[in-house]
Amino acid sequence: MIGGGTGAFMGYVHRIAARLDGNYELVAGALSSRPDVAQSSGRALGLADDRIYSDFTEMARAESTRPDGVEVVAIVTPNHMHVAPARAFLQAGIHVICDKPLAGSLAEAEELAAVTPANGARFLLTHTYTGYPLVRLARDMVARGDLGTIRMVQVEYAQDWLTVETPDEQAGTAWRADPAKSGGGGAIADIGTHAYNLARFVSGLQLHSLSADLDSFVPGRRVDDNAHIMLRFQGGAKGMLWASQVAVGNENSIRLRVFGDKASLDWQHTQPNELTFTRFGEARQIITRNGAGSNGMGRIPSGHPEGYLEAFATLYDDFAAVIRTGADRPLPTLADGVEGMRFITSALASAQNDARWQPLV
Repeated sequence: MIGGGTGAFMGYVHRIAARLDGNYELVAGALSSRPDVAQSSGRALGLADDRIYSDFTEMARAESTRPDGVEVVAIVTPNHMHVAPARAFLQAGIHVICDKPLAGSLAEAEELAAVTPANGARFLLTHTYTGYPLVRLARDMVARGDLGTIRMVQVEYAQDWLTVETPDEQAGTAWRADPAKSGGGGAIADIGTHAYNLARFVSGLQLHSLSADLDSFVPGRRVDDNAHIMLRFQGGAKGMLWASQVAVGNENSIRLRVFGDKASLDWQHTQPNELTFTRFGEARQIITRNGAGSNGMGRIPSGHPEGYLEAFATLYDDFAAVIRTGADRPLPTLADGVEGMRFITSALASAQNDARWQPLV
């Protein structure tokens, strides 16, 4: 693991996800760029002293030459610190699991995409919500034509934790509030990329252009905290995306609706084990995870809820299958990471030009 030392939320989540299906063992890490934190964090996690690093470059070199070196590395650093370690480990022939967004800029993302991985090393981008069983079922239903021709896609991701200025922002220590470190945007980079990826993953539509209205409602905030974006997809379908971190009353509210000329789908993160499917002129159907009509992807029996950690673990489990057998799994890739950066860049360009329509760069 790179990053994810003491007190780091995403490191904690990745470690749980990696353990859940028994495919991974944490044996080495550069858990912080601060040597004292790297050492204390590694020891707290039970790592051997000679496999606790404070420099990811040294870790990539050392682990790639050990007979028992790591097969996979999880990168859970802030956004602007994803590319350098990802490049180092891919070039060392070590598989990479990386948080989103992919990079601090589109140029960095494209540079990473140009790297030729050694020994066929693979890359996974952790867009968590693609791991939910009913999100994958929705994707399958769209692909096989259950909804007919897709006309509209509505996606939203709303939070309220940045409704007021945070102490970190006041102290100037919050990397999410620094456009040079966050990936160029605020809400659009942090959660807007999740919403965009979710819409693309399920609908299968390719974005043509967008019109973005981004706001920073909190005085002095240097990145957006609310985004309203209209989407035009290739083929004529239309969409709308709302991403907000100042929507009071929303802790982590995600909703995706897809409308075709025959039927529609509605999935909400607050009820992830239910998918609403409605054919035109008929009563709504509620499809449950592992229930009748589902894809049977769940780990546990019907009626037992699965949530965020299990969805995250599904990505890890699928990636293990890809590494071991070359299996084809619906996982977010490096190309999806580059597209996410293209989406952010296009949205920022549109917003800076009074929400003028902007082709996907």
